[in-house]
Parts: sequence; C-alpha cells; structure tokens
Amino acid sequence: MKAARSSQTPPVPLIDQLDEISSPLSYVRRILKANPALNEKDGCFDDLMHTVTFLMAYNGSTATFNGYRREVEKLLQWCWLIRDVNLPDLKRQDLEDYIAFCQDPPASWTGSAQVPRYQNREGERQPNPAWRPFVSKPDKLGRTPSLALSQKSMQALFAVLSTFFNYLVQEDYMRVNPVALIRQKSKYLTRHAYQEPVRRLSNMQWDYILEVCEQLADEDPAHERTLFIMKCLFGMYLRVSELVADERSAPMMGDFQQDQDKHWWLRVVGKGNKARMVTVSDDMLEALKRYRRHLALPPLPYVGEQTPLIPKLKGRGPVTSTRQIRYLVQSCFDMAYDRMREQGLEQEAQELKVSTVHWLRHTGISEDVKFRPKEHVREDAGHASMATTDRYIDTEMRERHASARHKKLKPEM
Repeated sequence: MKAARSSQTPPVPLIDQLDEISSPLSYVRRILKANPALNEKDGCFDDLMHTVTFLMAYNGSTATFNGYRREVEKLLQWCWLIRDVNLPDLKRQDLEDYIAFCQDPPASWTGSAQVPRYQNREGERQPNPAWRPFVSKPDKLGRTPSLALSQKSMQALFAVLSTFFNYLVQEDYMRVNPVALIRQKSKYLTRHAYQEPVRRLSNMQWDYILEVCEQLADEDPAHERTLFIMKCLFGMYLRVSELVADERSAPMMGDFQQDQDKHWWLRVVGKGNKARMVTVSDDMLEALKRYRRHLALPPLPYVGEQTPLIPKLKGRGPVTSTRQIRYLVQSCFDMAYDRMREQGLEQEAQELKVSTVHWLRHTGISEDVKFRPKEHVREDAGHASMATTDRYIDTEMRERHASARHKKLKPEM
C-alpha cells in the first residue's frame, strides 16, 4: 500500500456541470491539458474517462448527476492526491481509509460555503479557486459542525460508490467492487434492531411557523408566495425539488386538475421521474385561491394553464433553485424559534434550530397517517413501498412507552 501524500494543497474541480460536457473524450482531454501534473500521471486519463462516461448516463436528472458527481469526484481526487493510486488499484482497506478521510478531511480540502466549481472568465470556463470538495457551514447557532457522516449519509455514500464500482467492473476496468467486500462487516455501518424515529415538527412548532408566515404575508404581500410554499410542503407532502423547475418538469398552475367528480388533484413529477397525482384538500384549495388572488389570477386554474406554480420574485419564469426555497423555509423556522423563545418556550423551540425543509413533509405525513388510510397517504407521498409509509405510524412505540412509563425503580413489596 502506498503512503499517503501531503494534503496541504487544495484540489481543483475536475468535472463541470452537465451542459458543459458534450463529449466525454474531448472534455477529459481538455481537463487534463489544463492540469499538467495529472496529465503526466499514469492512469489519470483512464480513471477520469471512465468516471465522466459513468456520470453522463445520468444526464436525465441534474440532481442525480450532481449527487453522483460530488461523491465520485472526491474519491478520484483522494486516489490521486492522497493515496497515489488509480481506481483499479483500490482494495477494501483503501476504501475503509477513504471513509475515515471523509469523516475528518484536512482544512485545505474544506470550505465554509458552497460555491460553483467553475466560473466564466474571459469567455472561458475556469476552475473556481474558492471551491473545495467538502463544505462545513456554520449552523444557525454559529457553530462549525463536524463532518462526521450520519448512518443515513454513510449508507447513501456506499450506495453511490457501489453503483460506480459495479459500472467499472462491468466495463472490465476493476476486478471486484470493494464496497461489496466491506458492507457485511464494516465498522462504519450500524445495523439497527429498531426503527429510527421520523424527524418531524411538533404541532406547536408548526402552529408557530404558520403564524409567522401568515404575519409576514399580511405585512408584505410578496410573502404570500412564502405562505403558499409552506402549505404545499406540509399539506401535500411535497419535496422541495417538486416545487422548482428543472429538466424533468416545470411545475405550472395547470398541474392542478379537477376530475369529473369535481375533486382537485396536483400532478407532481417526483423522484425517479415518476409522476403521481396528489390529493388537494379543501384547506389546500383555499390556500391556492388566496395565492392566486395575490397573483391577480382567477380563483382556480384552467386546463393547461402555464403560469409558473412558484414564480421568481424578480424577473420572469419559475424558480429553478431548491436552495432559494430552502433558505426561505429556514428563515421562517428561525423567526418561529425566536418567537417561541420570547414567549418562554425555550425547550420546545430548540428543535427548530436543527430542523430542515424535509421535516415539513415528514410532519404532514405523520399527521395524516393518524386518520387517513395508509394506502392513500402512500400514494400522495409517492412512497415506493408501504414499508416507508409504515415508518410514520408510531402507535406501537407510543403503546410500548406507555406500558413502561410507570415502572418503579424501587418495586413495591
């Protein structure tokens, strides 16, 4: 095994965004020509060529491409700059060491903000000197979080790398998939004998968030959009990616559709490019009417209406960045947190400092599964299996805790 090299020099990005790669071969030649040290290193061309070709298979989804690119590019840079090996040389121990590296990367590999990999300068695409493979952003309390991977993140990383290695094995570029060798007895993967609880907001927290959003909308009509977004995420269990326009779809008002029984539905294109019809409740329909009044539109959409569901505040067209919506939601969480603390609800407010946009979806599902048939909730949520929906049913856990709540530490005689 080769010794690790110095990690003081920050790596430069290797793989640009999807629409900048028309041909893997010409792209790889251009990148290596711009990086003489890599161009002269044995095996780099073949490694990068196989990697870019693998990623191009995901040109139907920018989100998937970006997620896979993030992980395989980091691995590639670690192989070349730290381990001094090529992809076909990777063994089980190498991968274990790589995972340890990801848990605690050097400062030179870590940035404090997400920035584009490349920038346009003088008519050419140039590497962004501020880009780093890892990002450790201060949290809402100003603390710099650890980069240690959660079990969920670890499993996602293994899944991406395993898919990548399987491709390389099929291409006869690697002999074995090293992930398959470590999955069974890896110190990094914990097997749970219990079901992880769903991370969700309490009803009190949601009430405060909704109150904040309604007040914002009353004070500034531009926040009618904020209020509508929050209600969509909670009331229809939408993922944030299902509200923005991308190459899969561009959500429009015409996606709200009425059937022959006068019932309203929302057509959504979700994970895996799968379309589904989501039930629109009476309350959600009223929220839509309120939002459309703000936009100076008729109360209800008409068939084929092409008005963007979530339009930009400046300029024309739909919102295309999930980051913009995430920031908006987090701002509402922060304001609700401050209001709860002001009213003496310090402990109840704390969870809002670590909550994320996805908790709104979890909360909506968790509430509805209490009284709706779980099959209906599954269809609206777009879950691939009933097992996923079952995670939101916590009746058994409540009963289990209730049976143990009054256990005595000093049994009665």
